[in-house]
Amino acid sequence: MTDSFLRRMSRVLMGGLAALLAAGCSAQISLELDEVENSLAGGNSTSSVTTDAVTTTSLFVDTTVVSAPATPTTTAAIGPPDDGLRSDERRLVELFRVSDADLRPKSVVIGPDGLVFAQNMMYRHNLLVFDQNGAVVAKIDDSVDLHDFGLSDEPQIVKGAPVEAAVSPDGRHLWVSNYKMYGDNFRSNADDECGRGDWEDSYVYRINLETLEIDGVVPTGAVPKFLQVSPDGHRLVVANWCGFDVSVIDTERLVELGRVDLGRHPRGVAITHDSSQAYVTVMGAERIDLVDLEELSVVTSLSSSGITPRHIILSKDGNTLFSSNHLMDTVRTIDLETDTLVGTVRTGTQTRSLAVSDDEASMYVVNYLDGTISKVRVSDMSILQTVEVGGRPVGIAYDPLTRRLWVADYEGQLIVFEDKGILELDD
Repeated sequence: MTDSFLRRMSRVLMGGLAALLAAGCSAQISLELDEVENSLAGGNSTSSVTTDAVTTTSLFVDTTVVSAPATPTTTAAIGPPDDGLRSDERRLVELFRVSDADLRPKSVVIGPDGLVFAQNMMYRHNLLVFDQNGAVVAKIDDSVDLHDFGLSDEPQIVKGAPVEAAVSPDGRHLWVSNYKMYGDNFRSNADDECGRGDWEDSYVYRINLETLEIDGVVPTGAVPKFLQVSPDGHRLVVANWCGFDVSVIDTERLVELGRVDLGRHPRGVAITHDSSQAYVTVMGAERIDLVDLEELSVVTSLSSSGITPRHIILSKDGNTLFSSNHLMDTVRTIDLETDTLVGTVRTGTQTRSLAVSDDEASMYVVNYLDGTISKVRVSDMSILQTVEVGGRPVGIAYDPLTRRLWVADYEGQLIVFEDKGILELDD
């Protein structure tokens, strides 16, 4: 335990020093279309945190520039005081932007102790770990020796392509899917335009959040994307984009229990609160399926899923599903008891990932091709704000403790907002 603590503290000190040395610097960013690999030159990592103003169309007054973030720390985040407001009575204000030569985020996830994880695909072959102020705490390389994990008879070094991540309910582990693998016996040329059986299977990694090291590797299907851990912590459900199925994994024994065939391009996953079933979006088949995690079979399909459902979140009471519909350019709410559409609104071109506030009064969604994010009031599905962020916003995560919204820009940065009340804006 002492060794783990010392290792982690050394990362904190190194991350803080790197942030100080790199102040005012920014990384070169190159534009790349979604999921298309490009030859990218390597180099030393330099990071910078910058503040910026927000251009919005909203119901509120103009935004103001926010002061620079404080000194980097991994101390648990301390949120703002309770203002007595619902999330739909606040507005998003940009706090700062984070750039780094090692950053090319496909997704962003909030972890314990104020840590934030960005998954950087094959373009950077790493996960970057940040503190709540945007300073790099650690860089986790995606290279592993399969022999070390009992998956090869001989030493076999492979690289991954971290695409999505999920934190275990106990906060001890981070699970990461690898879009494809690199090394001997891997073709490494999988892409989104795939048919069943076109590409070889991949792996998911388990990362120990005490040591920030990969401590488990589990085989899964072809081109795994979104994944989620069950509330009881016993199962991991992985959507295999090019496998046309989902993998169900035993998180304690680190073994794949089986796969459930769903159809073309499964993507989003939301597990029921009793951990017995999972809703899975099947984008290419225009369905949302309900999967039994014990029987490993499809229970039913929702008729109200809409076209190309991508990302889904289950409400706290388990009765409502929040969904983004990629090619419909919309977000929607679905009543699961009656399988009916409650409400929908068009937010922008190519809606991708979404997040929901802790009070479930607001949804936040990225509009990939428009370079915007939208804040939507759930009660009447009206747009409260449309914020220009530029680039290609693709991932998003909401931290209820700090009321901060982290947005992953596929071109190479993180943009951080805070939901503030009107009185706070006058300060």
